[in-house]
Amino acid sequence: MDGTTMSHETTTSTSAFPLEPTPIHVPDAVLDDLRQRLELTRWPVDAGNDDSYYGLKRATLEELVEYWRTQYDWRKAEAAINAYDHYRVEVDGVPIHFLRKPGVGPNPTPLILTHGWPWTFWHWSKVIDQLANPAAYGGDPAEAFDVIVPSFPGFGFSTPLPDNPDMNFWKVADLWHTLMTETLGHDRYAAAGCDVGALVTGQLGHKYADELYGIHIGSGLKLDFFTGDRAWDFSGGRPIPAGLPPEIHARVLQLDKRFAVHLAAHMLDSSTLAYGLSDSPAGLLAWILQRWTSWSDNGGDIESVFSKDDLLTHTMIFWVNNAIGSSIRTYANNNRYPWTPSHDRWPVIEAPTGITFVAHENPPGVSTDQRVQNFLESDRADWYNHVNLTAHDRGGHFIPWEIPTEWITDLRRTFRSRR
Repeated sequence: MDGTTMSHETTTSTSAFPLEPTPIHVPDAVLDDLRQRLELTRWPVDAGNDDSYYGLKRATLEELVEYWRTQYDWRKAEAAINAYDHYRVEVDGVPIHFLRKPGVGPNPTPLILTHGWPWTFWHWSKVIDQLANPAAYGGDPAEAFDVIVPSFPGFGFSTPLPDNPDMNFWKVADLWHTLMTETLGHDRYAAAGCDVGALVTGQLGHKYADELYGIHIGSGLKLDFFTGDRAWDFSGGRPIPAGLPPEIHARVLQLDKRFAVHLAAHMLDSSTLAYGLSDSPAGLLAWILQRWTSWSDNGGDIESVFSKDDLLTHTMIFWVNNAIGSSIRTYANNNRYPWTPSHDRWPVIEAPTGITFVAHENPPGVSTDQRVQNFLESDRADWYNHVNLTAHDRGGHFIPWEIPTEWITDLRRTFRSRR
């Protein structure tokens, strides 16, 4: 299905949604194959790793793999996912899956939500209903959104990508704009995103500002974040300054360990890593579970943020679609095909922008009450037409999943009076 063709249908039709939904269904054969692979898992020796110094502990992974094999119920998760309408289209030859929750209100604003890595579209599931139907939760129906949640190309059900091996964040922004305008027929829309989804959203706010009401994002990175010969180096090649207070030195090391490893591996060796993760469900789970564990604000208990079923549902969305390889290649492509500006105006991102900051990602030596000022004094602030900056004293990388109420409040404030 071609997005451009559908645009003509949309502009001449009624306000009815122009596509027919297609429920998610994973074939039994895929689930049978998964069960066999879990039963045949070969475990490494993990001696001396009780403190997780060397990475995810074997005992932690073994417990979850056993639960996956014997108790987890994909069909139950699939039914919950199918409580929403799902659509599959092609936009400029790229397969796109998206979930839609129609807005309930006098004039719902179209809103596209973009996830990051290792996210799935389902990480938005805790905010979709309230954004679409605020009155049902005590809110103002005038603030309703018509919510569109795609799977990032190469992730989840927006797969496979045999003809698009170069997909990256700024190319996704072009696809999203075509999806929202030509395919779905919206003259203007709102956008929000986190992680690399924030870069997609920022690129929308850069290139298509006139057709956006605004954007709301979960970080304030510059759009050239992945540009450069050593973009994989989280430290930027800078040594840790001598004489730092011990707690700040420790925080630097903590953030290095949290983010540097996957940036380097994904940018420098994505295909090599993908062979193992695509073949072994336990290996796939280990790689992304370690990120979910260290990136979320869980106080040492991952299940305070994600239940076992939650963890495995997100993992399944990677596994059943064989999506891990194309998802991690996005990092390499963000670097290999670097972002280039569409104009030379400032701020670079001209769309009105709201940003939510969370304490789990506070920079070294910066407390939550200093976070907004720290951003304003950084070289990132001038990039954005920021209109709504908020820092929260809890919450981790997966903001709409971890602190959905705060995210919804922040987002509504960004778009209030801008529709």
